[in-house]
Amino acid sequence: MLHALHRRAVLLGATALAACSGTPQAKTPDRFSTSPWRKLSDAQWRSQLSPAAYQVLRREGTERAGSSPLDKETRRGTYVCAGCELPLFKSDWKYASGTGWPSFYRPMDGALGEKTDFKIGFPRTEYHCARCLGHQGHVFKDGPRPTGLRYCNNGVALKFIPA
Repeated sequence: MLHALHRRAVLLGATALAACSGTPQAKTPDRFSTSPWRKLSDAQWRSQLSPAAYQVLRREGTERAGSSPLDKETRRGTYVCAGCELPLFKSDWKYASGTGWPSFYRPMDGALGEKTDFKIGFPRTEYHCARCLGHQGHVFKDGPRPTGLRYCNNGVALKFIPA
């Protein structure tokens, strides 16, 4: 039930969740508020995504650590959302975190929205694609310079576009 409330809150601007649970409102750039990607039905998402991508992007799942070939990708290029192809990260910002997931120390400006996630019993910052609201991963404060942040991304939620 809480998962459904979280998803609904992000879709409706997070005001419903903040009002009923005291959870901080999601921070999603509103330049995509009229995006047609936000109007796709669940059935439409299921038909255009692989089962693994659907589970992560639309159901906030997590892929198994070490399962994505993108974790070891080293070519120059851009990482885009697997749901809508919005550019999210440059390869220059990727680093080997040793976690088993592709990790970046910064995102493209305005590409991500955030919300607080309590699924494992303590607050974490979840981030999602600002255009289609697809779940990408979580951000932690243990990354490298210059930001000190680690955007820990599910590989199945990304596509790599070589330069």
